[in-house]
Amino acid sequence: MKIGRFTLSAASLALLIIQLALVSTVAAKYLYQRWTCPRVWTRAVAVDPELPMRGRYLALRLTVDGCQSTLPSAKDATFPRKVDGTVKPGPYVLRENTNWFRVNLKVVNNTLVAVRPEGQEAAGQEDSRAGQEIQGSAGAPCDQMWLASPVDLFIADTAQSPLPLKPNQELWIEVTVPPKGPPRPLQLALKDNGVWKPLDLK
Repeated sequence: MKIGRFTLSAASLALLIIQLALVSTVAAKYLYQRWTCPRVWTRAVAVDPELPMRGRYLALRLTVDGCQSTLPSAKDATFPRKVDGTVKPGPYVLRENTNWFRVNLKVVNNTLVAVRPEGQEAAGQEDSRAGQEIQGSAGAPCDQMWLASPVDLFIADTAQSPLPLKPNQELWIEVTVPPKGPPRPLQLALKDNGVWKPLDLK
């Protein structure tokens, strides 16, 4: 096969077709999950990007409600209690230690929620390959944990970045939550003194 001044051998053409098929399969999978997987808005915080590639993007850490995730070490959590000393409903707070542990992510009541992977609690140990890693910071309530790995949201060269944030502003991101793998970003919004403003970054 000849393209302009270049000639493709049968092997090169076959390799090209295979590569295109692989890319198309991945794109089709992401598109399918975009339409079928649950979506949720969650608060995000921008961190310094580290990807060695060209283009503009925001590296965002996502807030996760980890109150139902069953901390591997319960001694690192302090629970709200009633006057008689019994535990009362409400988010627990981590003590002086920061915890990292593996969870599965779900959408419950329009909230990104972390639950412990099935089988780990019974086994009494963690599988470092299971689910996603989240971080519970010392002194923080359990409904304000963080996804350990940032989510990258690419923005157009002509789009105006929302950073740096001004006082009383918050970044929120809508993501899809696939059965496996990290959340996938859809769009970003700015919450400014309680006013919600979707951002056009295309």
